[in-house]
Amino acid sequence: MTSLALDVPRLLDHCYISFWIPTAVLTTALLVKLPTIIRLWRDPLLRAVGGLLVLACAVFVFCTPSTIAAVNRLTGVPNIAAPWCYSLVTAMSASCLLLILTWRSGLSDGSAATRRAMRRVVMAYAAVIVALWVLFLLADAPVERVRDLDTYYATTPFMREEILLYVVAHNVACVISSRLVWNWVRTEGLDAWLRWGLKLLGAGFVLNLIFDASKLTAVLARWCGRDLDWLSTDLAPPVAALCAILVAVGFMLPHLGQYLQERWRLRLAHRELRPLYRLMRTVNGDGVPFVLRSTPELRLTRRETFIRDALLQLTRHIDTDLGSRSYDTALGLGHPPQRARALAAAVTVVDAVGHRARVPEPPEPTAGPDTTSLLQEIGAISRALRSPHDIETIRARTTAGAAPLATEHVAVPD
Repeated sequence: MTSLALDVPRLLDHCYISFWIPTAVLTTALLVKLPTIIRLWRDPLLRAVGGLLVLACAVFVFCTPSTIAAVNRLTGVPNIAAPWCYSLVTAMSASCLLLILTWRSGLSDGSAATRRAMRRVVMAYAAVIVALWVLFLLADAPVERVRDLDTYYATTPFMREEILLYVVAHNVACVISSRLVWNWVRTEGLDAWLRWGLKLLGAGFVLNLIFDASKLTAVLARWCGRDLDWLSTDLAPPVAALCAILVAVGFMLPHLGQYLQERWRLRLAHRELRPLYRLMRTVNGDGVPFVLRSTPELRLTRRETFIRDALLQLTRHIDTDLGSRSYDTALGLGHPPQRARALAAAVTVVDAVGHRARVPEPPEPTAGPDTTSLLQEIGAISRALRSPHDIETIRARTTAGAAPLATEHVAVPD
């Protein structure tokens, strides 16, 4: 057991996570959220998200050993980076609480109770930050410690209280935030992406408790004359980095997930309309011109508009009686009602295309049947066109003895 305990720090060295990794992830999360934050700056929730991500990035930038040494060297004060880093951690803890309080309230302006709670959080953590600097000024910490300051000065008057104060303040914020988040996760009716984002946030806050426990245990061990410094210097940093990654991904997931889901929906809708679009190109010319920089929304809108315009040109060729009889035939073949309607509409459209090719257009436009339902069901019709065999079967049974349907117009592209 003793040899295993002695090997733990060496094992943790292999699990080291550079502070620049969570910094990069947090910065990415900030960049993802930044356009929305700027556009809707008056929203307290978005301001809280932006503030937390900025503070979290600052924590990992300034708590890196190289940055700590640079701050001490630039100011000429040994260990002045300690109260600065502690202040950033404390401010980030307060920002977590403010974000969860704002987010959980479900109101953009927040209720009166929420605003009171937020004021208490700001006042309490501002007082902690002031106390951190006062304690540092009172303490005697002449020896620069870049990695192990918490344990090296764990028994030094005033530094001892400062270290304990920032750990406890951070722990309180994580306990409250974790409880609020996990209670929220169990709420009914949450969007799936939001639920998973909250789960990652909750996991990040729970891991933060391990960070606090590691720091606190190492400090208490020093008070008892024992050496468990590896908990603070080797275990706590990678745990903190993993926490930051989970929290950053938790913030990004709802936004990116919904964005990618919407893009995928638009792509599927655009592809779904391809059979009907290709059929309508025989009616209305060359189709929609390709524009390289068109957004998915614009491409889908252009394709839908083109199809509907072409269907309007087929109005006088639409045989509504054929559609009704085709629907009954499709039901008789065992198709469910929704599928039967789509197949019947597809039979009607393909028949209208063939009729238009055989019968010249009159010099004066004539009124035709109402095509509102066709215009509204273009997605279902296009899906039905992917089954030319079903369409031909329904057409053949509906119009016994009629000419075969020209199904080459409805071939499905690869």
